[in-house]
Amino acid sequence: MKQNKCAKLWNMAADWGVITLGIAIVTCAVFFFLIPSQLSVGSMSGLAIVLANLIPLPVSVITMALNVVCLVLGFLLIGNEFGAKTVYTSVLMPVLLGILEKIFPNNRSIMGDQFLDMLCYTMLVSLGLALLFLRNASSGGLDIAAKILNRYLHIELGAALSMSGMVVALSSALVYDVKTVALSIIGTYLGGIVLDHFIFGLNTKKKVSILSSHVDEIRKFVLEDLHSGATLYEAVGAYDYAEQREFVTIVNKAEYAKLMTFLARVDKDAFVTVYTVHEMFYRPKPGRHEGKKLDN
Repeated sequence: MKQNKCAKLWNMAADWGVITLGIAIVTCAVFFFLIPSQLSVGSMSGLAIVLANLIPLPVSVITMALNVVCLVLGFLLIGNEFGAKTVYTSVLMPVLLGILEKIFPNNRSIMGDQFLDMLCYTMLVSLGLALLFLRNASSGGLDIAAKILNRYLHIELGAALSMSGMVVALSSALVYDVKTVALSIIGTYLGGIVLDHFIFGLNTKKKVSILSSHVDEIRKFVLEDLHSGATLYEAVGAYDYAEQREFVTIVNKAEYAKLMTFLARVDKDAFVTVYTVHEMFYRPKPGRHEGKKLDN
């Protein structure tokens, strides 16, 4: 009982630690790349950068105000869907921005070029957001606005988030030149692509389908050497109605390389098809491969 409680506390601490790290990375991306370049890449911080040109307040204060407004609207219009994680990240980010503003009062562009600042921001902020999303958290702000659009205008969540981001990017036209507006729009678009790469790239696996006369050897290798699971299907060839067994397994990248090497050695004539898998939902069978995490 005590061990379970300690494990639960450790998992909770690790969860919040990763969320804090994710927000810290996002904050650094905003402060060191977005603010000096004056870009308005689709985020609440991007909107705060534009408003800072119209309101004599630091970006951190404007970001806090915008996040608080979004949280209040979210609780009023949607309900208690956001939870402690969204409140925590929405408050922590402007606080960290305020600390960085005190430490680096004369913050200037590290790269000395708007385009390079946009690329560096996109890579860094996508990494931070991926850490948040993998822990079922978000940075608040536009995520809340997207949920409101989803609830009342019935716009898909992904489309609503993209629309919100583009509106923020276009808002830079109020105070900046055409080049800054164009880079803000491009950065918003690239951000979605890079974020998908970070999120899905971390979980990508390979589904391998094999037709071979050496199924028993392949099965033994996958189960005993790769410690993965597999499924056998009865297959019938359309040309001559020959019956075969189709062997299907899901493996990670390292296991995939080992499996292909094994197949090249055991059966060079095997017919293999490979698919990319981004997500899996399964319940491991009790007592099987104890201590090992099965892939399927």
